[in-house]
Amino acid sequence: MKKHNLLSFILLGTLFSNCGDTKKRENTIFNFDTSKISAQYQPQQTVDLAILNPKSKQVDSIVYYVNDAKVKTVKGLEKLSFELKDQKLGYQNIKALVYFEGENAETTTRIEVVSNVTPKLLKYKIVNTYPHDTASFTEGLEFYKDTLYESTGQKENSYFRKYDYKTGKIFQQIDLEKGKYFGEGITFINGKLFQLTWQEKTGFIYDANTLKLEKTFAYTKDIEGWGMTNDGKYIYQSDGTEKIWKMDPETQKMVDYINVYSGSAKIKSVNELELINGKFYANIWQKDAIAVVNPESGAVEGIIDMSGLRKLIKATAEDVLNGIAYNPKTKTIFVTGKNWDKMFEISVSE
Repeated sequence: MKKHNLLSFILLGTLFSNCGDTKKRENTIFNFDTSKISAQYQPQQTVDLAILNPKSKQVDSIVYYVNDAKVKTVKGLEKLSFELKDQKLGYQNIKALVYFEGENAETTTRIEVVSNVTPKLLKYKIVNTYPHDTASFTEGLEFYKDTLYESTGQKENSYFRKYDYKTGKIFQQIDLEKGKYFGEGITFINGKLFQLTWQEKTGFIYDANTLKLEKTFAYTKDIEGWGMTNDGKYIYQSDGTEKIWKMDPETQKMVDYINVYSGSAKIKSVNELELINGKFYANIWQKDAIAVVNPESGAVEGIIDMSGLRKLIKATAEDVLNGIAYNPKTKTIFVTGKNWDKMFEISVSE
């Protein structure tokens, strides 16, 4: 098996997305010349846009849009070559608004921009092994002031706690309202602890030192809450799709997003997140692998095959890998899974 196919199998399994078919909205006057358009492009490529005029109308001008942003106005049926280097990975909705004989009509098409990066297979080494509470349905894991914090899910048993990872001794635990909230990822920023919930579209903000609840907020997008991390200025959160959202912690508004791709495949079910040395380390739900993602482009640059940990734990197939925490003091990474009996301290290398 070729290396790139092996990496795809490790990370994706059955989670490959279908290749993006070029689609257009038909109208009876103008259409894109789809013979010139491919379904997928890489960021270094250019898409050539041309409009068919089967009824030989007198065209004055065409205004081209990409994802509703105006790109250029051309005279008559002039073609447009559009560079894709500044576009997000993922689907690009292209529209042409055609002005002719005192009227106008629009036509649309769609392409998919995919990654041109071949992920590297990264190695890990187990530095230490620690006990992990098998009752913890792990959703988030993060260090704050040398202390490990963990958040868990399940509506009847969602909480987050600070504890001694070497012994399992709990220093403090905050429970969510039973039967109402399913806890998800956490992150510390600006002296606050942020916590997500799964389908309740509700987040919580606590004082980082006292863990006293200060605010409850609603998501500004119709999404689920999954993983969480931050870069000191913005919070980044996953929603169970290929998207990683960028949130302003001051307003709790979503201000941007990236789409995660490994080569030509969209990576769905991005889960727990940790920002380590400028890269997102991401659990992929139901996969024993961690994807290393470029936070600017969304391209998967590395894959860590964690399947070997299965031999070292007592867990069912449903007890999936989840939980990534970087300890800046030791410069090592802590990983565990839902209801696992162990947590592993690892180092990663090429």
